[in-house]
Amino acid sequence: MHPIGLIVYPGFQVLGLAMCATFELANSAADEPVYSLQLLSETGGLVATSAGFAVETTAFDQRPFDTLLVMGDNVIRPVSAGLVAFLRRAGQRTRRLGSICTGAIALAEAGLLDGRRATTHWCHAASLQRTYPKVKVEEDRIFINDGHIWTAAGMSACVDLALALVEMDLGADVARRVARQLVVYHRRAGGQSQFSVMLELQPKTDRVQAALTYARQNLKSALSVEELANAANLSPRQFSRVFHAETGQSPAKAIERLRVESARLMMETGRHSIDVVATDSGFGDRERMRRAFIRAFGQPPQVIQRANRDG
Repeated sequence: MHPIGLIVYPGFQVLGLAMCATFELANSAADEPVYSLQLLSETGGLVATSAGFAVETTAFDQRPFDTLLVMGDNVIRPVSAGLVAFLRRAGQRTRRLGSICTGAIALAEAGLLDGRRATTHWCHAASLQRTYPKVKVEEDRIFINDGHIWTAAGMSACVDLALALVEMDLGADVARRVARQLVVYHRRAGGQSQFSVMLELQPKTDRVQAALTYARQNLKSALSVEELANAANLSPRQFSRVFHAETGQSPAKAIERLRVESARLMMETGRHSIDVVATDSGFGDRERMRRAFIRAFGQPPQVIQRANRDG
């Protein structure tokens, strides 16, 4: 049996409770009770969620847990001295410690992330790095495992983390069965980006959106301005002007970002060679892709590929 403690506090983000379903279904998939769950808080009793309703919790005590996970929040709040002390004690006797979103701040305050790689929700990553400079913050990750410490991005990343823990304990087959029951992708790789280029560009008109959709579906093509303008039913000159006005960047830069995103996704979800990735994502050759990756991430694709396989 793996007892899991989910650490909550007033105002914690309610979506984190979705992890409970992952472990519940893992028990069913394994045909025996593998996990037991307990909601913990500093004082016990009812604790309000971010959605307004409250959940019943048990106060911190000396009972042993196999895994402790600190829930996240919509905002950054001060970490109580009681939670810090509890985590420091737990760090010496708990097989796994982890966090969702801003829960990483509690781990950092307890000194458990010093010298370690960690992630959090992208909008809080800069604050985490600034406040705790000994932590190696990687903001563009879904989750990271460094030793016995696991940290995850915000919101739905809690499910990815839970599936990764299930896979570690019970194997990939059980994790896949749980994911199918949850009606989610098996799980996003730890190194997968928290961002989407299509979401970030956010064009305002259907014509520019149509050009971007066409580009994403035809990355192997040259995707010249003329080709994109035709997809948008605009003249090349008008298309370039409208595209920049709506997205804040040139068509060429946006296409490169789409290709980088496609290439990175290929490396996260398979074991394709660099040459195959470069061809299928439209770069044509590995040197052109290498330059684009360095512009986007400051690292060549081989480094990111190794990190994805290790993460």
